[in-house]
Amino acid sequence: MTKKKDARVTIALACTICTAIDKSTGMSRYTTRKNRRNTPTRLESKKFCVCCHKHTCHKELKK
Repeated sequence: MTKKKDARVTIALACTICTAIDKSTGMSRYTTRKNRRNTPTRLESKKFCVCCHKHTCHKELKK
């Protein structure tokens, strides 16, 4: 049997620059998995944004 509350969850990372400036041009989103027990805080990482054409900080979206 599988557990109801799995420790690993799928999350979405969104570009902080694109969401702050303009939502009509689109935004860069990545999906990844994290362990809820090891990292209870929101995840941040530097990823390449296709809208900004540079590496920017991507933060975890709200559910």
